[in-house]
Amino acid sequence: MVTAEAIDEAAVLAVLADVPDPEIPAVSVVDLGIVRGVRGGRVLLTPTYSGCPATLAIEQSVRDALDAAGMRGVGIETILAPAWSTDWITEAGRAKLAAYGIAPPSTAPTATCPQCGSIDTVEVSRFGSTPCKALWRCRTCAEPFDRFKCH
Repeated sequence: MVTAEAIDEAAVLAVLADVPDPEIPAVSVVDLGIVRGVRGGRVLLTPTYSGCPATLAIEQSVRDALDAAGMRGVGIETILAPAWSTDWITEAGRAKLAAYGIAPPSTAPTATCPQCGSIDTVEVSRFGSTPCKALWRCRTCAEPFDRFKCH
């Protein structure tokens, strides 16, 4: 049995860096900031919002990855406070979101189109393909795209 003191946080995070988010598979759960760290022998997870329907899928993916890496003694704990923040998305995660066609969160009044790079964009709806994203459209290339909401 692995004791809490024997768990190598860097090794656990390296394993989880390959676990994709179920809704945005181009980004890992580590890049998205869902994995908050390892403490007391447990991986601490915070969903992007308290009612996220992917929470159980994320926990199962993390469990599967830990088990496959021989880390069966590492527990998983979902914590809701403090609430997840888009500030926790890594720079690599933001770049992966843009490459995948999703504008990363920003407080700028316009989004940068992930298709053509234009900032001549407009929000079409506060509700995108998932509750944590809004639907935008680029006036230059006319492509619709999601933008992560800041929170």
